[in-house]
Amino acid sequence: MKDYYQILGLQKGASKDEVKKAFRKLAAQYHPDKKTGDEAKYKEITEAYAVLGDDKKKAEYDSYGRAFNGAGAGGAGFGGFNWADFAGQQGGFAGQGFEFDISDIFENFGFGGGHTRQNRGRDISIEINLSFKEAVFGASRKVLITKNSLCSECKGTGAKPSAGMTNCTTCGGNGKIRETRQSILGSFTTVRECSVCQGRGQVPKERCGHCAGAGVRRLQEEVEIKVPAGIENGEVIRMTGRGEAMPNGQPGDLYIKLHVEPHKTIKRDGTTLIAELPIRLTDALLGGEYKVETLDGFIEIKVPMGISHGEMLRVRGKGVPTDSGRGDFMVKINIELPKKLSKKAEKLVEELREEGV
Repeated sequence: MKDYYQILGLQKGASKDEVKKAFRKLAAQYHPDKKTGDEAKYKEITEAYAVLGDDKKKAEYDSYGRAFNGAGAGGAGFGGFNWADFAGQQGGFAGQGFEFDISDIFENFGFGGGHTRQNRGRDISIEINLSFKEAVFGASRKVLITKNSLCSECKGTGAKPSAGMTNCTTCGGNGKIRETRQSILGSFTTVRECSVCQGRGQVPKERCGHCAGAGVRRLQEEVEIKVPAGIENGEVIRMTGRGEAMPNGQPGDLYIKLHVEPHKTIKRDGTTLIAELPIRLTDALLGGEYKVETLDGFIEIKVPMGISHGEMLRVRGKGVPTDSGRGDFMVKINIELPKKLSKKAEKLVEELREEGV
């Protein structure tokens, strides 16, 4: 004989609130749709709650070790009960005194409990290419997208404007359809959205001639995309509500994936821009002035005397824009050694060697 209190992790005689709290916790843990789910365990705890969650059955179970009306230790198993239907429906159900709110489970999955979720249009994904400079400073692009948009004539109702709407005969104007099924636990009533009126409760008296009653039309739309400064290669911009429209629902979102083309001389490290500067050996020893290309144009920098190969020179305020200003531009020194020397140059280098240079 099953110990329903033990199944729910409770002491015998636990209160109704304790039973409900334990069930909700275990249902969220073992629901088959979760990674930690266990269908057999889920059925077992639901069977336990079917008895201990009902005052009459709980009293019978506490007194006789079984419930005589419905599920119990001496009752039948769960044959004929469709658990997929049970998990897939929203709403509440009740049978023979046993009340069970499906929102107790769905709240734990972030589904909003028993509340009806609004229909939502499909998301759209596109990709655009940016130059290195556009990615650093930001840019604005206009793209042409073909998508489902709300019909401008009927505003998404699907009805001819002059004809109007009428109550749906399938759901009686409620927008929802109730279905009752019999199971070992009693009568279960589920509520679903009416597929004829899509939950609106009304249908067109006469269909819109522009969209044939669909409420949406396939149209081209120009979308302006504002790329923020400092965007990285591979980042995605989300434009809420710019996806495909859905009658009696929310539009989807537009996702833009960005591909940044590399610069021929400048690289990026966070908010810092880096460029290499090849200099002559004599300038490394004696110092000199060079022009360096930045994203703002060419600037002149001074190479200090005795600089080392690989040393970095910092130019402030020429990097990637940030909320507090701009990052730095770093110049990496690359000392180029001559592959061949003239006799005069070779003689001078020998003199330097004698000087200990």
